[in-house]
Amino acid sequence: MSSPPSRCLAKTAFAASRRRVPAAAADGFSSSFSKSRRHHHHHNHHHHRGKTNNNTVILMMKANGGSSSSFFFSSNAKPAATTTTTVGEDDDEEEHRENEETKEKKPKPPHFDGRNFRKKREEVDDYKLVTEEEKTRLREKVINHLWLAPLTKGGNLPFRRLCATFEAKVLVSEMSYARFLNRGNPVEKTHLRRHDSEEIFGAQIATNIIEEGVRSARMAYEFNADFVDLNCGCPTHEVTKRGLGARLLRKPAKLAKLVEGLANGSPLPLSVKIRLGVEDDKPALKLAEEIENAGASVLIVHGRTKEQRYTKSANWNLIGEIKSRSKIPIIGNGDILTWYEARDKMALSGVDGAMTGRGALIKPWIFKEFYTNTSIEFTAKERIELVYFKLTTFMKEYFGADAIGKKRFDLFMPWHIGFFCRYRPLDEAVYREKAKLNPLLQTRLDIALENEGRIEDLEPLERLLRCVSEEAHADIAEILFQSETSEDAIEKLTRVAESSKLAEYELSVSSSSSSSSGRESSGDVDDMRG
Repeated sequence: MSSPPSRCLAKTAFAASRRRVPAAAADGFSSSFSKSRRHHHHHNHHHHRGKTNNNTVILMMKANGGSSSSFFFSSNAKPAATTTTTVGEDDDEEEHRENEETKEKKPKPPHFDGRNFRKKREEVDDYKLVTEEEKTRLREKVINHLWLAPLTKGGNLPFRRLCATFEAKVLVSEMSYARFLNRGNPVEKTHLRRHDSEEIFGAQIATNIIEEGVRSARMAYEFNADFVDLNCGCPTHEVTKRGLGARLLRKPAKLAKLVEGLANGSPLPLSVKIRLGVEDDKPALKLAEEIENAGASVLIVHGRTKEQRYTKSANWNLIGEIKSRSKIPIIGNGDILTWYEARDKMALSGVDGAMTGRGALIKPWIFKEFYTNTSIEFTAKERIELVYFKLTTFMKEYFGADAIGKKRFDLFMPWHIGFFCRYRPLDEAVYREKAKLNPLLQTRLDIALENEGRIEDLEPLERLLRCVSEEAHADIAEILFQSETSEDAIEKLTRVAESSKLAEYELSVSSSSSSSSGRESSGDVDDMRG
């Protein structure tokens, strides 16, 4: 049986490629062959991750009166030497080898993305259900603490890791949509990653379907979470339009069935985070009772309604009434900017713990203050070293220090600086009693406090760190990323602060009311889904 024409052609071409190319033929395609090889080599040099080395190079040559022959050069075949020489090819190959050797010798920066903290396959019990002993153990572990709230964008692993360095004990992840999590969405799955410095870690999910929530809870278990938290408090339209978050509060009986299904089907203890209601707080006591009876291990209560969002002061008296009727731990949430506000609100309401979101974003060391009952007022240089640069380091290790990591860094770091700039040294002796009358998060705070004099009386570096200019935040983030050490970052930022650039930043926001305000705009807080 005769071979197909294409196969015969391939055999002929391969045989031709094994023979020395005649000089006359070489003259005919030397130029095009040389260009092709150079192009192929440089493509590999700049895109070394591609698969061009395995591609077959096809060269067409016309000779002997217009007849054509095909030459196939496979990466696995070694053609015999020819009289053709590509000018500069050896130099390019030598340069390529030197570059590859340099890459191999250059040490890689430390990297941590949370994947290694996930359970190994043999450690996962596919049929595990949470036990009463595990529920009791969690309740004992999470009381008397100041929790880090689940924060959209702010609840990323590097920031939680930063809070853990300041002794945060109970940390909750950014909210994950259970539906997308179950579909394997990579962004949602990153919310489950945990750093080994997080002592007690909870994964928050948003769902209104039992089976969907149970599957997500199982994923949280595989990622080594200590508990799973059901979001019933997010007021944003993005969440509530899906029937999630605070929308669940409209139907307490249906919510109770959801909680019961999750509590009974989950391998982890379940906490539930709620608001006091939707339009008003009348359903609050009934909601809390239904959720406790349905099997929740812990109840977290944000002291506002859905419609209030963050505009009114949190109702800690009502939180206290919920606590007085409950047998499970109640964690109060709302308007905690300082450690002494957390202590006073816990004493007022009798709750088992408190939770802070914006307070931690502005001052991540609030947790250390809480446990020591002492105010810690870091200088500008100390904040750069212990907060700004440390968070930069954690982000480089998590996102990577390459171009892709830099893009992610640019997405998160200026946003965090937008909260860091609101820090003020709120002396307990001056502000503790004032905070009892009106929460400091709801109080207008100038860039320079009364006891600090005018803005011009502040040191230039302090003024730079308090500047609310988004351009300043982006420039500060760039300097932090490019600096090798915290000392290097302090030196560069000091030069900026002492230059005319500081006046430009301040002038750019002088017409805006936010230039002299320590309060969050509605846009800032509306993005926090937890």
